[in-house]
Amino acid sequence: MHVLLFDDPAIRPHLLPFTFTRPVGALRCGILTIAEKWQRHLAAPTVGYLTQPYLQAKFPVCADGVVTGPALVINGAVCPDAVLVKQVLALQPGQGLYCDELLVAAHLADASLVAELVQDGLKEEKQVAEPVTVIDRPWQLFLRNGVEIRRDFALLTKGRTSQPVGDAHTIVYGAENIFIEEGVKIRAAILNAEDGPIYLGKNSQVHEGAIIKGALALCEGSHINAGANMRGDNTVGPFSKVGGEVGNSILMGYSNKGHEGYLGNSVLGEWCNLGADTNTSNLKNNYAPVKLWSHATKRFVDTGQTFCGLIMGDHSKCGINTMFNTGTVVGVGANIFGAGYPRNFIPSFSWGGAAGFETFQLPKVNEVAERVMARRNLPYDAVERGIMKVVFETTAEDRIWEKAKA
Repeated sequence: MHVLLFDDPAIRPHLLPFTFTRPVGALRCGILTIAEKWQRHLAAPTVGYLTQPYLQAKFPVCADGVVTGPALVINGAVCPDAVLVKQVLALQPGQGLYCDELLVAAHLADASLVAELVQDGLKEEKQVAEPVTVIDRPWQLFLRNGVEIRRDFALLTKGRTSQPVGDAHTIVYGAENIFIEEGVKIRAAILNAEDGPIYLGKNSQVHEGAIIKGALALCEGSHINAGANMRGDNTVGPFSKVGGEVGNSILMGYSNKGHEGYLGNSVLGEWCNLGADTNTSNLKNNYAPVKLWSHATKRFVDTGQTFCGLIMGDHSKCGINTMFNTGTVVGVGANIFGAGYPRNFIPSFSWGGAAGFETFQLPKVNEVAERVMARRNLPYDAVERGIMKVVFETTAEDRIWEKAKA
């Protein structure tokens, strides 16, 4: 049976800038992306995406682009748990599973009838047994990260044996809550898993003097640099590097915060880089709830959170000593530098800082992206260029200086 994750049109716009460049189900929260969670829970060979047309080439419905036969269609914003998975597997053809008004999943006898599902609904609607976890705003990613690390840890390690620490100079607390995959290298670090699990992915490295407090997910090929202080509920996505002080934050993958500086209650997309001594504020001086720019409503919205740091879209970067104010949103493909605090909303394809911005033109963005991805032996191909072109055009209205020049 096919497993297809769909972008809920009522949710996707509220998860920008991350969903400019990926489906909702490709967001990482915990150790795994939402799609990877469903794939493992359902023991599915693959998971397909029902997403925006310009993303479909990179995130296909299936290998050949044509799906026939029965399918489970699942809301890509919903994280699975044991109770929910059991209900989803019990769905019969024509049945849908809802959490109040939210469609969580449906069983279709013929996957080609997805359009009819949207138009005409289902033959029978059932309600979930328990409230579900829905990632419907960017700050939900770091708020749920600790819980999701714990769930993913249990899912990935059940019935398996961890590799040994293998370093006489590494200090370990709560060894039963640490799982080490093959190829991991640890040198003279402190691993404290008493308050949450620590997962070290395949071929990852923990360097000298690093202090790691669980919950933590260090994904495949990633590094925690010498002297880093990982304060808990952190995810370092695949092939990333992290240094300095980090608390309750997510790097989705292929991103670097390699130097000193603080990152807290924040989410970075892929291919991001924070210059040395970059700092994020995650708490306002007056302790008021943080407001965050919403691409969906084109205004700042109240998160209801006292702690909220940096939200940064894919392929964005900042220079050394950059200072991000509490609740800053950076779009896709931005390059930030200079003294002072830049504005709390930095549109996609911005070039500049507190002194002002101009447009980081698409050809130059493509040049940088091609160089950066080549360092990981990945191509910045026509599909990637096509996605960036659509995002560049879609976000033009946010770059208000372009209107002033016109």
